Amino acid sequence: MGFPRRNSSKITTLLTVHMMLLLSACNRTKGVVKLPGNVSVPAVIAFGDSIMDTGNNNDIKTLVKCNFPPYGKDFQGGIPTGRFCNGKVPSDLLVEELGVKKFLPAYRDPNLKPSDLLSGVCFASGASGYDPLTPKIASVIPMSDQLDMFREYIGKVKGIVGEERAKFIISNSLYVVVAGSDDIANTYFVAHARQLQYDIPAYTDLMLNSASNFVKELYKVGARRIAVLSAPPIGCVPSQRTLAGGIVRECAEKYNDAAKLFNSKLSKELDSLNRNSPNSRIVYIDVYNPLLDIILNYQNYGYKVVDRGCCGTGNLEVAVLCNPLDATCPNPQEYVFWDSYHPTEGVYRILITQVLHKYLNQLFG
Repeated sequence: MGFPRRNSSKITTLLTVHMMLLLSACNRTKGVVKLPGNVSVPAVIAFGDSIMDTGNNNDIKTLVKCNFPPYGKDFQGGIPTGRFCNGKVPSDLLVEELGVKKFLPAYRDPNLKPSDLLSGVCFASGASGYDPLTPKIASVIPMSDQLDMFREYIGKVKGIVGEERAKFIISNSLYVVVAGSDDIANTYFVAHARQLQYDIPAYTDLMLNSASNFVKELYKVGARRIAVLSAPPIGCVPSQRTLAGGIVRECAEKYNDAAKLFNSKLSKELDSLNRNSPNSRIVYIDVYNPLLDIILNYQNYGYKVVDRGCCGTGNLEVAVLCNPLDATCPNPQEYVFWDSYHPTEGVYRILITQVLHKYLNQLFG
């Protein structure tokens, strides 16, 4: 006996939703981090720059892309996916550690399935930043467009699982925002694009205002658990040592000083937003000091090379300059940096483990 025809489409929809939720659950990995008993993290959503980008730049007209070897050397059998790393990036490691899934797909991935949306995606774009000028210089996706894509994403999730379940996913997910290093290193210091208009205190105010507005918009559309990472010690990455570290390629301290100034402002602003946003957990995450410790004491962590990347000479090669024509070091595990700008997966793993343990209660407690 068949179902009455008028109910068949409703039953099909319910079965489809059930299957998608089942697929989403099956794709979950066993998390390393133990969450409090009543806490559920259905999805992780990432925004920002190349630290988080898992392939959103692949099909846009920009030089800031890496969907070619040797990128991805240690990712799922050596597949270059658009991750600025030899392997997984922090967005992947977060979902892995939290037991959500094995890696975080890019929202613009043409192979993205509806079931992928339910456990989170990445909207980040390599070389983007808080300063609206930063993504324009690099022809990448601005933070404002990343927010627009997120609003579109919410609509898609509602279409898949319905209003009520979508609301649960949106309000309980972990949102991670990482930007600022491209603003400081590229827009301000290398391109000199803002130096006539702003000194460093004024420029970090501009960055802060944009970062604050971004978090407010996220909160407005339903995000409640928001982690915003600090700017890193950008003056110590190999490319900035080469460009501004003098003959001996020391850390460029003026870059680091700008990052520290921005971070101090960001920390205070996020504390204020957290206090004034009901039911929120808006948390400042310090990655500056943990990464600086690895850089300064790299041998204690088992690394042999800190002042150049694994790709090419390691002094300037990044994105299209790090390509199959360049020699690649035989063992990335010995290097703090994969290219002249981005850490190796091993360094990211150390940082994400430290961050999750340090901020677990603030985010999930």
